[in-house]
Amino acid sequence: MDRTRKKSVKRYFDYSLLFVTIFIAGFGLIMIYSTSSYTAQMKFGNAQYYFKKQLMFMLLGFVAMYIAYRIDYHVWHKLAFPFFIFASLLVFALIPFGSEANGATRWIRFGSIGVQPADVCKPAVIMMVSSAVCSYGTKLKKFRYVMLICILTGGVEAALVFVISNNMSSAIIIFLIAFVQTFVAYPGYKIYVALTGLAAAGVGGIYAWLTNMIKSGNMTESFRLNRLLVWINPENYASDKGFQTVQALYAIGSGGLFGKGLGKSLQKLGYIPESQNDMIFSIICEELGLFGAIFVIIVFGVMLWRIAHVAQNAPDLFGTLLVSGVFAHIAIQVVLNIAVVTNFIPNTGVSLPFISYGGTSEIILLAEIGLVLNVSSKIRLES
Repeated sequence: MDRTRKKSVKRYFDYSLLFVTIFIAGFGLIMIYSTSSYTAQMKFGNAQYYFKKQLMFMLLGFVAMYIAYRIDYHVWHKLAFPFFIFASLLVFALIPFGSEANGATRWIRFGSIGVQPADVCKPAVIMMVSSAVCSYGTKLKKFRYVMLICILTGGVEAALVFVISNNMSSAIIIFLIAFVQTFVAYPGYKIYVALTGLAAAGVGGIYAWLTNMIKSGNMTESFRLNRLLVWINPENYASDKGFQTVQALYAIGSGGLFGKGLGKSLQKLGYIPESQNDMIFSIICEELGLFGAIFVIIVFGVMLWRIAHVAQNAPDLFGTLLVSGVFAHIAIQVVLNIAVVTNFIPNTGVSLPFISYGGTSEIILLAEIGLVLNVSSKIRLES
């Protein structure tokens, strides 16, 4: 009689990631209503205008998340290239069909609904890098192949977004996503440390050059150079280019430790333009204070921790790279947004994931979480 007992295999599901996603999306919805009600009442005569639209986007996002969860993630290995081409064509569509705003052509609009192709490019690059790395196999031990993948995926897509839509922030995020994924794939790390050191030295040199240049106090003809000058000394341009930055810093400072209370922000009353978008973190600081801001950062930290846990335990390299790409996407945007709002880096127009107003971004991010949950469901637990 065979007394050997077969091991029972159970499937894993990351409920912690699901719950923290629902929480942060719901919190974002509350903050959008709190932040945008005054602006919506003035512009549309309806204080709930932005709230209702974001609620619709959030519900569509959860549908997309469920669909992404139900589809086996290995399907994206075959569909990565067609999706990458589709995202690229969507960027090209900005040339005849794009809608210009604030000097950049970022949206394709269908009535009151708009699609931002740069947001579609982010998951396309995540899938394309993952598929390419798995296709190259052992060649990835050579750094030139890793860089080739990074340039032909993230580099090419970032260049398209920058040249066609004049959207430098999204271009930077797209390239950094590919860079992080190839870092995960490449067995060595020293060359990445060297590249990071060179980049940091370059930033330091630019900062020193700008510090000397700022003494003249004159704006230039370059839009992006003006942004850098405003970043170095926003108070000098508080009535013009630095108005938004200075008002955001006022909001953060006036919030103190515990904030003025939910809905009691003064800076959202026309002082911070479109405060429900990129600068929403400053209103969180004003209404909920330092503790509220730290709480939001902790929640994002928990989300990223759970995503990293799935990446580490994914059943194959393709799953690991997909989840690493989602991790990079969310982490980069969170860091850049908070750094912009607090004026640690120049204003780049980066939204805060799940919290800032925006339909395309909300749907894409929730779909990416669904992809992570799908990978997590393939993790086997033996007992």
